[in-house]
Amino acid sequence: MFFTILAHTAVVLAVIITWTRVHGLRSFSKMSGFDFAITVSIGSVLASAVTTPDTSVWIAIFGVSALFIIQIIVAKLRAHGLAAGHLDNAPILIMKNGTVLEDNLKQAGMTKSDLWAKLREANAFDLSKVHYVIAESTGDVSVLHGPDVHVDDCLLEGVRRT
Repeated sequence: MFFTILAHTAVVLAVIITWTRVHGLRSFSKMSGFDFAITVSIGSVLASAVTTPDTSVWIAIFGVSALFIIQIIVAKLRAHGLAAGHLDNAPILIMKNGTVLEDNLKQAGMTKSDLWAKLREANAFDLSKVHYVIAESTGDVSVLHGPDVHVDDCLLEGVRRT
């Protein structure tokens, strides 16, 4: 039993590493909610292969391969602008020019305490110098701040401002 678990783990990890080399750095990125779901799913397939040694290792190999193939196809569709709107949440503006946008904060599922923590992480000392805070589609929070800073419009492209 121990040898089977060890063998399954080694084989499935080898498959994951091979697919990661084929697909590149994007394999485990957090660029979108879809990427996060794929990463969690791959981990789940690996865990299943390790914890259920009586199941054929081929099922895990097929599952991991299928997830990578789907991710590769979706990445190509996203690169051509065909799938992003259907798979990703749009980033949302949380704060503008030092003012908290309360409705957007609620839509993002954040509290003021969450916001203050993110501002502290970003070393934002003065709210009047915080130009924009954006809840990204990945769940990260971006803080654009600094004295006398111009923020290019392209950085706000696709950001919901409602």
